[in-house]
Amino acid sequence: MPIVAHNDLPTFARLREEGQTILDPERALQQDIRELHIGLLNMMPDSALAATERQFFRLIGQSNQIAQFYVHPFTLDGLERGPAARDYIARYYESFERIRAEGLDALIITGANVSGPELSDEPFWNPLIEVVEWAYDKVCSTLFSCLATHAALEFRYGQRRARLGRKRWGVYCHRVVDRAHPLVANVNTRFDVPHSRFNEIARTQFDAAGLHVLAESDEAGVHLAVSPDGFRQVFFQGHPEYDTISLLKEYKREVNRFAAGERPDYPPFPDNYFGLQARAILDEHRERILLALDQGREPPAFPETHLGAGLHNTWHDTAEGVVGSWMGLIYQVTNNDRRLQFMNHINPADPLAQSWRRVSPSH
Repeated sequence: MPIVAHNDLPTFARLREEGQTILDPERALQQDIRELHIGLLNMMPDSALAATERQFFRLIGQSNQIAQFYVHPFTLDGLERGPAARDYIARYYESFERIRAEGLDALIITGANVSGPELSDEPFWNPLIEVVEWAYDKVCSTLFSCLATHAALEFRYGQRRARLGRKRWGVYCHRVVDRAHPLVANVNTRFDVPHSRFNEIARTQFDAAGLHVLAESDEAGVHLAVSPDGFRQVFFQGHPEYDTISLLKEYKREVNRFAAGERPDYPPFPDNYFGLQARAILDEHRERILLALDQGREPPAFPETHLGAGLHNTWHDTAEGVVGSWMGLIYQVTNNDRRLQFMNHINPADPLAQSWRRVSPSH
């Protein structure tokens, strides 16, 4: 599924360097292939804005080969930004007003960092509701990631997330619980997904909201679910878009925060992520930091270069499979006019014709 470089966004150049197929607009126009327009509402903070953008662009570009993809990044005015990020957004991102006028075939909404326990107190709350409500009536399908899932479950389905006893952080094994749904019909029945969050929507809450759970974990809870109609809203509670080193970067940040006195405790390892050799290196680094702090010396640099080669990505192939199936279903039911939600014969209340519900889910 080639992505079309329809502007000079730096992510396109980075993906080309990785070997991905990125089409120039002129070449795209010469191909007799249908185009799909995907919105990316990027709510991540400045430090993660471009990385999150690349992760989702990469996942879209590697997932399927049925269409040309135009990805339209945008963000919300209620999110605090520094000068560099504001300039970047002004240059490369589109406005929601333009996206709403021109339409989308699908929408992805990322997570976000929050300042307090109440999502409804965040400055992006009302603008996010506006986007989600517009998309529900005008966009074929919306994929929510992590905190975006928590926000939608609260304001649309009345299910508030609960604080966990500790951060759920690591890579966890999940099982498909409804093999009949086409989003998961062609992926492994067991697969890994990274999680990184302090809060959770429980399985009982997904059930109470009338959502259909498709994949969950004994350790990490629900990862994948869909709206009652089966397709117009898709919910991720984990982070299948993560790069191999994403959790390493998060761990490094938390270690450096401890060394700088910004957190009181030394961070634990992400679950099921580092191997024995990496743990030994990091245990030694921990002792060196504690000794340096005790002696009033500058803490040593984080040994990142010694760790990357020993990490394994056990989730990306399944993530590609799920997103590829999502794109394929969108291709089958979205209208040729991206301002319209579905083809004329599609019932918006049942876009997949409920064929998957004829088979009982397996638990």
